[in-house]
Amino acid sequence: MNNSSEKYLRLFGVTEAQMRQLVAEGLRGGGDWCDLYFEDTVATDLVLRDGEVSSGGSQEDYGCGIRVLDGEKTGYAYAESTAWNELLRAARAAGSIAAGSKSGSAAVKATPGTPQSARYGNCYPIKTDWRDTEAAQFVPVLRKLDAAIRQKDSRVQKVVAVLSWQMSEIMMFNSLGELTADTRPVASIIASVIFRQGNQIENKTVSRSFRKGAEMITDALVEELACKAVEGLDDRFEARRPKGGEMPVVMAAGASGILLHEAMGHAFEADFNRKGQSVFADKMGKRVAMQGINILDDATIPGNRGSLNYDDEGVPGQKTYMVQDGVLRSYLHDRISARYYGIESTGNGRRESFRFNPIPRMRCTYMESGRDGTLQDLIGSVRKGIFVDQFANGQVKIGEGDFTFYVKSGYTIENGRLAMPVKDINIIGNGPEALADIKAVAGDLRIDDATWTCGKDQSAYVSCGIPSVLVNKLIVGGE
Repeated sequence: MNNSSEKYLRLFGVTEAQMRQLVAEGLRGGGDWCDLYFEDTVATDLVLRDGEVSSGGSQEDYGCGIRVLDGEKTGYAYAESTAWNELLRAARAAGSIAAGSKSGSAAVKATPGTPQSARYGNCYPIKTDWRDTEAAQFVPVLRKLDAAIRQKDSRVQKVVAVLSWQMSEIMMFNSLGELTADTRPVASIIASVIFRQGNQIENKTVSRSFRKGAEMITDALVEELACKAVEGLDDRFEARRPKGGEMPVVMAAGASGILLHEAMGHAFEADFNRKGQSVFADKMGKRVAMQGINILDDATIPGNRGSLNYDDEGVPGQKTYMVQDGVLRSYLHDRISARYYGIESTGNGRRESFRFNPIPRMRCTYMESGRDGTLQDLIGSVRKGIFVDQFANGQVKIGEGDFTFYVKSGYTIENGRLAMPVKDINIIGNGPEALADIKAVAGDLRIDDATWTCGKDQSAYVSCGIPSVLVNKLIVGGE
């Protein structure tokens, strides 16, 4: 939603002339760059436990962050108000911090703004603004979700249904004189369910999250979540830990994209690479995967949780191929790393709020569909291995590329067929090695629309996706 700047100037009570004055104040100590980030975020959540409202509320976060760069030194300060004296104080503080140490290298002073022709349009048009709704009108929706889940399986013991949304008004200005404004929605609906069969208990959480208005809440969405909540439940209760070891792993389309995000995407973020901390720091232009593999980070998917009309440095959202036909072609850049590499920003400068400095972060990270048939073809090619379809937490060491993921559900593969259901196992590997070991990619790309949130010192809304893939060998932690 790219509205005229007048609306945002009124909201934050400043003029362009005042913003230019703030930039000048920040640069008074000799900095190379200054930018302002104004934010007004209204957030609401509603929680039902077993069909009854247990909590709910709204909050507003309002303020401005001011960044000054002087070579490699960053000064950052914020004000939880846009009163003129508070903004001046923040600008002077940021300038003083940046001037405290000189590295002698230019930051982004000479970096031109990304051409406005690079815009892809509005990625999140809104039909019904969340701020025009009342939380009470969604209580029947969450009760309907609770009832639908219970109707589908008699083993349901408890249902917690949550609806949360936020609307953010963002305005950015920098020392190049660029003024950028955006209105960003994001909303999530979540169901956490406890099932009991005899003495055995299983937990499952399903969710959907979009950058859309209140029109996203439909009966079809409620039914989809209810079906997902009970899907595969019989196998969950029967699942066991398999024998561990190194073996082929088939990963299902969709949520398996967390592998790309954690094991590869972070290592493609340019701050890690320019500092030599990433295992991919010396691999630009080199083959890192088999031919035909394309891995992207995309801010332009309509309604996607990770999409952005502009990043948090005012750079238009765009679609970036990190790996193209198996060759590493681009890192994910903010303005600082783009200046370092002598290129334009890819629009990956992101921050949690006005209280945080922007850093390179992912948006929606996924692999394009391949040409190696279907999921069944991939499974059929494996004599002995494992199939995984739902992941939980993962950990990765950026420098070494080593990762561990916790698998919530899957199956052993015996002679090309799914066999015993499995759960509570770890998948262990190395990012570059796993990427090079992908031997087949199906044609069934799916973006997972769950409530993915990335933590890298600060939180950011993201999403991920992948087609079904066959990794030749990974370590499966089992019995």
